[in-house]
Amino acid sequence: MTQSTTPAFLTLHSPAAFNEAQLALIHTLSTHLASEASLLSPQVARYTLAAASNNLEQATAIAAWREQADQLGLDSALLPVQRRLSEFGLLAMDMDSTLITIECIDEIADMQGLKPQVSAITEAAMRGELDFQESLKRRVALLQGLDASALERVYQERLQLSPGAERLIAAAQAAGLKTLLVSGGFTYFTERVSQGLKLSFHHSNVLEIIDGKLTGRVTGTIVDAEEKRRTVAAICAQLGIPGSAAIVMGDGANDLRMMEIAGLSVAFRAKPVVRAQASIALNHCGLDGVLNVLM
Repeated sequence: MTQSTTPAFLTLHSPAAFNEAQLALIHTLSTHLASEASLLSPQVARYTLAAASNNLEQATAIAAWREQADQLGLDSALLPVQRRLSEFGLLAMDMDSTLITIECIDEIADMQGLKPQVSAITEAAMRGELDFQESLKRRVALLQGLDASALERVYQERLQLSPGAERLIAAAQAAGLKTLLVSGGFTYFTERVSQGLKLSFHHSNVLEIIDGKLTGRVTGTIVDAEEKRRTVAAICAQLGIPGSAAIVMGDGANDLRMMEIAGLSVAFRAKPVVRAQASIALNHCGLDGVLNVLM
């Protein structure tokens, strides 16, 4: 009986032009995988595999090659269907530690001398060890009494976009995608980041401020994993597109629910639980690494 096969597409890519060791691996893969191979750019290589759907030996070999690629500073993506950016209608992104390099609440807490305590709760929540709503309430409560001017200091002095953010968003907008920033962080930052990047939509938590001081509370619906999923689904419905036409990017456990409904989920510098469930992971490339996969 002829074994049924399904094509697969393996992309190896680097933040910069391939170095000698990376090129050696790329050439070795071209031989050992017995597949069609293309060097799409000085930093992107792609293999078209005629992979047997139940060929455990080949799957194990590919996994080993991908691990070796990671050790050499290469990101890899294995997709059953090769897709293009223009096939999507929405790019949805988490903010803290995804679109930007910091966790805003940790930096706000630093103004109170409480960064270690807050960071520990943040890390546990992102690993999925704590309920996000409860962790957010606990962290925000520690900020009670802080002067609201601390928010502006964090925005001006510490907030930076992640590498590749501007290139990714410009490419998405040029391809006709709408952009959504959906965050378990705070509107103070999402509003400013969205305005600067001309994003289409944003949704996050509202810090309560009275008489210029943080009260230690958030108001309105808390943007947790379920609310992120609802937001992405609602924006897709508003745009008249299915969830499969959305790219969703995140780094923590509270991003998994919205990733579930996406056509392409991207784990960026993510926790292991997220990398394990996402379509692709970017551990070395910037956010614009997703463009390499969608070439």
